[in-house]
Amino acid sequence: MCGISGIFDIKGRRSIDRSIIDKMNRVLHHRGPDESGLYLDKGIALGHRRLSIIDLASGKQPLTNEDNDVIVVFNGEIYNYKSLQSELESLGHIFRTNSDTEVIVHGWEEWGRQCVQRFRGMFAFAIWDCKKETLFLARDRLGIKPLYYSITACGLLLFASEIKALVEHPSFDKNIDHLAVDEYFAYGYIPEPRSIFRNTHKLPPGHTLLIRRGNDIQKTSEYWNLRFSPDTSINESECQDQLIDRLREAVEIRLISEVPLGAFLSGGVDSSAVVAMMATCSDDPVNTCSISFLESGFDESEYAQKVAKLYSSNHHTECVSANDFLLLDRLSEIYDEPYADSSALPTYRVCELAKKHVTVCLSGDGGDEVLAGYRRYRRHLLEDRIRGFIPDLIRRPLFGALARFYPKADWAPRVFRAKATFECMSRDTVEGYYHSISIVGDEIRKKLYSERFRRSIDGYRPVEVLYRHAESAPSHPLSLVQYLDIKTYLVGDILTKVDRASMANSLEVRVPFLDHKFVEWLATIPPEMKVRGGEGKYILKKACQQYLPYDVLYRRKMGFAVPLARWFRQELSGHIQKALHDECLLDLGILDQDFISNAIVHHQKGLCDNSALLWSLLMFSSFSKRLLHGEQQ
Repeated sequence: MCGISGIFDIKGRRSIDRSIIDKMNRVLHHRGPDESGLYLDKGIALGHRRLSIIDLASGKQPLTNEDNDVIVVFNGEIYNYKSLQSELESLGHIFRTNSDTEVIVHGWEEWGRQCVQRFRGMFAFAIWDCKKETLFLARDRLGIKPLYYSITACGLLLFASEIKALVEHPSFDKNIDHLAVDEYFAYGYIPEPRSIFRNTHKLPPGHTLLIRRGNDIQKTSEYWNLRFSPDTSINESECQDQLIDRLREAVEIRLISEVPLGAFLSGGVDSSAVVAMMATCSDDPVNTCSISFLESGFDESEYAQKVAKLYSSNHHTECVSANDFLLLDRLSEIYDEPYADSSALPTYRVCELAKKHVTVCLSGDGGDEVLAGYRRYRRHLLEDRIRGFIPDLIRRPLFGALARFYPKADWAPRVFRAKATFECMSRDTVEGYYHSISIVGDEIRKKLYSERFRRSIDGYRPVEVLYRHAESAPSHPLSLVQYLDIKTYLVGDILTKVDRASMANSLEVRVPFLDHKFVEWLATIPPEMKVRGGEGKYILKKACQQYLPYDVLYRRKMGFAVPLARWFRQELSGHIQKALHDECLLDLGILDQDFISNAIVHHQKGLCDNSALLWSLLMFSSFSKRLLHGEQQ
């Protein structure tokens, strides 16, 4: 795993200051502390930081072909590189290393931009072709590895694994994208392709970008998209057998490493299944790491311990408490742009713990999206059935009226909290789902923003992100929301969280549930085998019954959350008051201070649960201090 960066003169061959690319490269030291490398030529500069995993002796980058006219910097792993190397050697290509990086160089020579179709793995890379004067950027199919790029006013293209490297360039534009701010408060992250900065973009998953010197920048090109095509001929028994075989194969190819390797073990179904498959693939005990909480309602450590004992793993546990809130500014530094998933706290801690024992970890991330594990999927299916029974002309005004008059009762037992359900039912399928996943709803955001900021976004609605993806989505209501999450939440939240938290600790994380061949096969499983009888991940749980205890498979899903609501009312009540009345936050002119003050008071009195809103404000405040006002945390 590595960090990459680069500067490309789109217009000509202006000299690039070596000190600038060196500075961009150095701020990515955490992504690759083992080695550093630079390549400079007229109008092009490439930087690389290496975390050595495969071919420790000769895998240094930037790496070139035999003629030194094709150069690559690469972040990730190509798991099928051995077979690709054999194929390319049979076609006359000469390899000088045993690294997976070199198949990218020769793959470009042989197949051009279609080379990405041949790579199985997680990757973000840049190829500079001297003869063609072409820069080629690519990102893996599901967005496991990040890649940002920015076009400066003077005609330079900057790219890097993280925004912090781009910021080091003196021409970087720090103007905030106001629509990205609105998307952040709606989703808790900024969906691709936007970033918090107006002229900086994320290369979307499954996309490439080809730029020829002297030409106008070309649009990104999609090379992969997930297609849901249910195979109704497969029976349940066959499906279970195939699922285990395919998951085991996805795990096994991710065990290639020349450094210590382990797994995250939360005690949930997905991470437990990965550990079970690892144990069946190796005679050596698996190294496992997990996080515990003092609050029993958030603690899964007993289930993790049960799986660890079953497979005799070398198990390590660390406890997260309110004191870990002090990591907030560190998280802001790690994520570069506002990011409001509070599970980043335990994720950082488990990565920190894992690094003490291993350099590579496998995780169960992605299982909920590809196998329909979230509770919200079951709610969505129920709501969609109701939509089908009641005509729009009746449903919309009826449920709209119920939503307006029904009180918001965060304090009440869940059965009485019907307002959000009524609001969802008054909308169409996509907007209803958007409403159910929003961190801060549309009506609340209107009150949160200043009048000036509301005018600047000119009626923009973040639901448009989902509508855009829905144009290519499958029609089945379950497959639809799975697809939307794979395009947005999975890459923007889950994978971003894991990449930044792991790489901040110089730890590589591999995600077998997101092996693209496995994901493509899972998309052929009928929706009825993913959710059945109110049980999410039905087919995975059935398939894993021979490997995992019943109470690990069928207990209520807890997620990887932290007890923010209580922390903000007790241990952290003073901190939240101070942080959200900070001048840096007010100086932006984006937020309404009176509304924020009332939100804090209402939460601390127990009148409502504003913990998600308050956390998102805290992360936004920390971001504003660090990047916009130059404060060092």
